Amino acid sequence: MDSFELQEELQNLQDLSTYEVPNEHDIPSMDTRSVTQLLETAVEALAESSDAIADPNVFDAYRSLLKYAEALQGSLMNKLLDSISSACQAQVDATARDVDHEDQQTVAAHKMPLEMYAFLLNWFVGAAEKVKASGGEENAAAAPPPRARRGRGGKAGTSRQAAKKNTEEWTWIEQIPQTLGIISKVLRLKTQRIWVTTVERDTFINCITRPVYHITESEAYMKLQPIRLGAYKVICLAVKHHGHALAAQISIMQSLQYYEHLSEPMAECLTVLAKEFDHAQLADEILREIAAKSFSAQDSKGPRAFSRFLVRLAELTPRVVLRKISILLSHLDSESYPMRIAIVEVIGCLIRELATSSDLTTDEQQTQKQLEGLYELLLERTLDLSSYVRTKVIAVLARLCDLPVKFPKQRLAVTRAAVESLEDKASSVRKAAVMLLVKLIVTHPYGLMHGGLLGLAEWEERYKNVCSELQVVEGVVGRAVERDEGDDDAEEGDDETREKGKDEEGDDEDEEMDEDEEFGESSHKKRKKASSKKAKRRVMSDDEMDVDEEAEAAAEVEDVKMEDADDMDTPRTPKKSKKGKKPRKSELDMAALNNEQEALAALESNQLLHLRLRKRYYAEGLSFIRQVEEGMKTVKRLLASTNKLEVLEAIEFFRVAFEYHFDGAEAGIKQMLHLIWTKDNNATSEDGKEVKGVRSRLLECYRSLYFDPIPDMEPKQQINRIAKNMIELTYDATLAELTSLEEMMRSMMQDGQVHNDVIMKLWQVYSSDRPLPKAQRRGTVIILGMLALAKRSVVADRVETLVRVGLGKADLTLARYTCVALQRLNGSAKKVKGSLLDKSLRLDMDNALFRKLQDAIEKPCRSKEWFGMAEQAINTVYALGERPDVLCDSLIKNLTRRAFDQQPRAKTPQPSNSGTVDAEGSREDTEETSVQSQPDEEKDTGDAWTLSQLLFVVGHVAVKHIVYLELVEREWKRQKHEKELAEKLAERNSPRRSKDQEELDQVAGNAEDEIGDRIAAIREIELLYSPDSLLSIYGPMVVHICGSPHKFKNRTLRAAATLAFSKFLCVSSKFCDEHHALLFKILETSKDPIIRSNIVIALGDVAVSFSNIVDENSNELYKGLSDIDLVVKKNTLMVLTHLILNGMIKVKGQLGEMAKCLEDEDERIADLAKLFFSELSTKENAIYNNLPDVISHLSVGAHAVEEPVFQSTMRYIFSFIEKEKQAENIVEKLCQRFRLTEDPRQWRDIAFCLSLLPFKSERSVKKLIEGLQFYRDKLHEETVFSRFQEILTKARSNKSANKPDAELNEFENILEEHRRQGEEDQAFEKRVENKKAAAKKRATRRSTFHIAPPILCMY
Repeated sequence: MDSFELQEELQNLQDLSTYEVPNEHDIPSMDTRSVTQLLETAVEALAESSDAIADPNVFDAYRSLLKYAEALQGSLMNKLLDSISSACQAQVDATARDVDHEDQQTVAAHKMPLEMYAFLLNWFVGAAEKVKASGGEENAAAAPPPRARRGRGGKAGTSRQAAKKNTEEWTWIEQIPQTLGIISKVLRLKTQRIWVTTVERDTFINCITRPVYHITESEAYMKLQPIRLGAYKVICLAVKHHGHALAAQISIMQSLQYYEHLSEPMAECLTVLAKEFDHAQLADEILREIAAKSFSAQDSKGPRAFSRFLVRLAELTPRVVLRKISILLSHLDSESYPMRIAIVEVIGCLIRELATSSDLTTDEQQTQKQLEGLYELLLERTLDLSSYVRTKVIAVLARLCDLPVKFPKQRLAVTRAAVESLEDKASSVRKAAVMLLVKLIVTHPYGLMHGGLLGLAEWEERYKNVCSELQVVEGVVGRAVERDEGDDDAEEGDDETREKGKDEEGDDEDEEMDEDEEFGESSHKKRKKASSKKAKRRVMSDDEMDVDEEAEAAAEVEDVKMEDADDMDTPRTPKKSKKGKKPRKSELDMAALNNEQEALAALESNQLLHLRLRKRYYAEGLSFIRQVEEGMKTVKRLLASTNKLEVLEAIEFFRVAFEYHFDGAEAGIKQMLHLIWTKDNNATSEDGKEVKGVRSRLLECYRSLYFDPIPDMEPKQQINRIAKNMIELTYDATLAELTSLEEMMRSMMQDGQVHNDVIMKLWQVYSSDRPLPKAQRRGTVIILGMLALAKRSVVADRVETLVRVGLGKADLTLARYTCVALQRLNGSAKKVKGSLLDKSLRLDMDNALFRKLQDAIEKPCRSKEWFGMAEQAINTVYALGERPDVLCDSLIKNLTRRAFDQQPRAKTPQPSNSGTVDAEGSREDTEETSVQSQPDEEKDTGDAWTLSQLLFVVGHVAVKHIVYLELVEREWKRQKHEKELAEKLAERNSPRRSKDQEELDQVAGNAEDEIGDRIAAIREIELLYSPDSLLSIYGPMVVHICGSPHKFKNRTLRAAATLAFSKFLCVSSKFCDEHHALLFKILETSKDPIIRSNIVIALGDVAVSFSNIVDENSNELYKGLSDIDLVVKKNTLMVLTHLILNGMIKVKGQLGEMAKCLEDEDERIADLAKLFFSELSTKENAIYNNLPDVISHLSVGAHAVEEPVFQSTMRYIFSFIEKEKQAENIVEKLCQRFRLTEDPRQWRDIAFCLSLLPFKSERSVKKLIEGLQFYRDKLHEETVFSRFQEILTKARSNKSANKPDAELNEFENILEEHRRQGEEDQAFEKRVENKKAAAKKRATRRSTFHIAPPILCMY
């Protein structure tokens, strides 16, 4: 072949159908043998000499085979590739020899064969892809038709043929590494000697490298390392030795644009080029081009690919990226958030690189400046608009915490940013912020001197001490150097000393940086020691001193720039005087500086430097601790989050904070306890990771803190520690915390996680004869009672001990909790609805236990703790007694005799205030006397305290007797059921059943109804009205006491009487019907918040029994929501929530009062109100049906609220309007409201409510337009018009296909027109009113003028 134009051939090859081969062979029409023979002839020619490719017949044979490659078999493709590769390699070897030793003409002779081989390789790669694809399709299509005969083995008879066929199948993927190797060898040639012109050389290089880029486009190929590395090698060789940089840059940019899977491989390729081939210019150029690109917010694919490329490149070669970071930072303002995320991650990689490796070309100060700038950029991004970016920033900062260099100044700024991010609206950001705080605590650099624990009080004390030491040393140094008398010259000396102090301070900073690094290295070991003691609780003394003003002022410097403060305090030291400065007049007495003083001054100077460093160290530590303590308040709120992952991170945070002894961690650990009621216990996965349920993570956390054994501790000490931790969990616990702790203990006991030795230790503490603290013995019996819920035998085996210790000591609270533990003898099996089985344990009434309980109740006592003890004692009697009514009968009679004893008495003593809260939550004011006033005392011979005790017992017995009657009813039905079963069994055994017997069976079904009616009659009439009933005596008495507050003024008596009265109302509907009005009257008039609170709770119980009575008077109950006392308000809200959600009372327009609580000042009440509305929203149309009443209630009338409160309340409630149909109807109703009001405030409120609706559908917009007639005359009000503008914006931003754009534009014009017209009308009305006023004024003047002359005439 005379000539071969590579560029022209490549151009023609673009369209294969029009590509002409001079001596073309029609491969598809040839048989297999002819094709094979053709190939073998060509192969033999090349085998003899690689230059034979220049023979037109040989070259055209190869071109013909490649043109119709789809028709070739796999074996022929293998042979074709082998021959081209072998011949190409031979040609390359020959060229390499000639390039070094021959003249230019000999070398130039290799040009055409090389171009032809490059051309064939280029063509082969494209053809091989097609063969692979078509072969797969043919195989897939050909698979179903043949039905092979099966042999005995059941396998297809053609399996051997299929196996043989598979061996001959074309497997291009296995040939790719070999092909890439051939191309690499070609690129090792000195191409500048073979191709004289740059154009020709570039054409050849592009031809030989194009197959490589083609191979990289396949994601499957790039997953294989040999192919990936081969491709990198080819590209790097082409760029490094053959001027391929520009073409490679274009190809790589296109690959990033169109092939997302190439992001990371291309970054790796540039890394190989920079590190192994020492050619970083291509990476620089690509980074420069990426920096110049702009990405829109709508484009998702492109930015994502480029961002992954940048991140991977920064991970592999951070120094290359660092050189171009200044221009890449422009993407921090990019519309596309993936690019902003990429730059954030890149900055993180650069900080890691600068902090961990040194660069000889830049000095340390420059590196420090770069680090500070990069940290500032990261912290700025915590305020990014996208939550994804904010989350990524916090994640990057968390990773940087693991660096060996701690950056104390930046860490404090990061801590501050993390605390602020806890308030973020995105849950992912909040979760990441909690994780960052945990990481900051675990990696803190303040563990060198004191073991790494971070208790605020200890650190304040240390700071205070070092400040005092510093003052002492400064005083000594000052006296050693300065004379006492100093004049104006002394001030000049101060200035000079400060100048020197600044120089010394720079040295101090360097030393401190070194010290910080030491802190980082050793803090890990210190934390290990801290974690080994993690379960040991620290006991903080109550009289710890607060830090003084100086310490607080210093520690509050947030960025801990202590240099200035230290400079101000720096005294003049003898160290400075030893330098060659002249002494100032009357400033230094050189004669006084003898050798002894100089030595002392030098020693003090070193000590001064050390103390300054310690002071700064403590100041930074205090700043960090205070910031974390501040963040704990927010993390505590996150424990109640609906986002599970957030809650899990909050649990982990408090666990870590508790181990490091943060002061606020204990409160979080206690609040965390309520998560035991979380229902989701199953593991879920996020990002492919298994995540534990909240409940199981909580149990794991508590076990690790309190119950897991500590290594290297004796077993006996382990048991003592676990028992002590259990008991201490009950200290100062609220009722809610005890309830949650009970569930946790029950769960742990049920799972067998509480060892028997621990239970034995608890019993040992409880029954100890030593004078233990009261709280310890109480906590023990509380824990034992909790464990007994899961395992009855915990208390069943020690009943005598419980009675002897709990009821034998003078501690009423201990007796109360002992009674609770005794009730566990019945176990915790819940009654199945409709079941007649009763597994409870019943004891005879002559058991010593009941005698002890009665004695405990009847024992004279003046403590308020008696009420709680008496309540639980009665509960125990009814829980365990076979006939509790017998004991209570005796008890009530004995208390009655004592209360109405006619013996004269002295003034009733003040009840002791040893208790805090009684069983019903009564917190009587201890300052109020427990006796009546003197005139009443002379008439009344009874004791108010004993009467209070009697009424309390009577009321509680009444309520417990209702429960007991239900058990009696169940027992009667069970006995009757057993009797019927026995009779049926006997009748089945008899030969015949009479017809009469069957009729009797039908009638027998009514017997159970008769039992129910009988029990209901006892409850309804006999208990409170029968002359034989003991309780019937006390009903009128309680009513009389409650109805005569002017006679019975004692607070305790009135509280006990009201409580008893409330319980009596739950017994009988007749009694309730007659006297419920009195209870509502007391609720309205009582000044005692305890009584009001108890009544509200009691009304909830009454509603359960007789809902119609409370429903009729529900308005009175709602008044409690505006009560001045927070406890009353909270209880009212909780009771109403319970009654409304359970359908016991109907909402009749009062939901507005509940809505007011959404913006209550007290956070707990607001949270309860939100919980109510979120639960109400789950009921069908409940909020939608009551929405008009809520709007009216809050907008107009006596109950109206301020506009900002109205808006925030409505914003929350409207969030539950999700159905499109509901939104449409609300639009119509709200538009019609405009015509019924003339108040501008209501116009604004209605318009605001309209603006809260989503307007997603076309119908909603049409309803709004149709209602124009009702509000067009209100549009002159500026706020109303702005709300409608908001609605228009919202409707336009909707992406629905049938969005009425034309109607919206027309509607906007109409709104503008009516607004203008309304403003004109208003202006006209104003002018008319002004003219009327002016006319009236003129008329008044005129009348004055006519009257005036007669007056003047009189004069």
